[in-house]
Amino acid sequence: MKRFTFLLILLIVACKNDNSTVNKVAEKASTEIVETNSEVIALEIYDYDGLKPLINKNDNKVHVVNFWATWCAPCVKELPYFETVNEKYKSDNVEVLLVSLDFPKNYDSKLKPFITKHDLKSKVVAFDDTDQNRWIPAINEKWSGAIPATIIYNKDKRLFYERSFTQDELENELKQFLK
Repeated sequence: MKRFTFLLILLIVACKNDNSTVNKVAEKASTEIVETNSEVIALEIYDYDGLKPLINKNDNKVHVVNFWATWCAPCVKELPYFETVNEKYKSDNVEVLLVSLDFPKNYDSKLKPFITKHDLKSKVVAFDDTDQNRWIPAINEKWSGAIPATIIYNKDKRLFYERSFTQDELENELKQFLK
């Protein structure tokens, strides 16, 4: 797992254009349309300042935020579990957000087709911020940057998981917030 994290960080750093600056505006960078089997959805692309309000809501819902990528086999394996949680617990005020860490150059060739093929119903956003030294510890100070990673929170409690889940494990963790 540590070797994977090192390779992920190396890839992100290697792909960074040193002459570019990260958009620090607290808005989504752009929106792209994706057609799924059942509907047309907008793929919102955020930097950390834009993502921050989405992962720190203070309302009466339980939020499940999963960081994943199409190239991450454990992430892809567990995505159906998040889709099940989204559908099964929607009436319990549970909201699922899938934050894709796919590389921007792969949005058209991999991410959008993946969303369509798997007919994802949870909200999916793309995260595009190359300053991982800022956003990884801001999301969780103990996070190595490895994925899959998940945050489950409500206005009273917040837990971070740097691991993959089975369906039962995910639901058991979620139930701590539904009491």
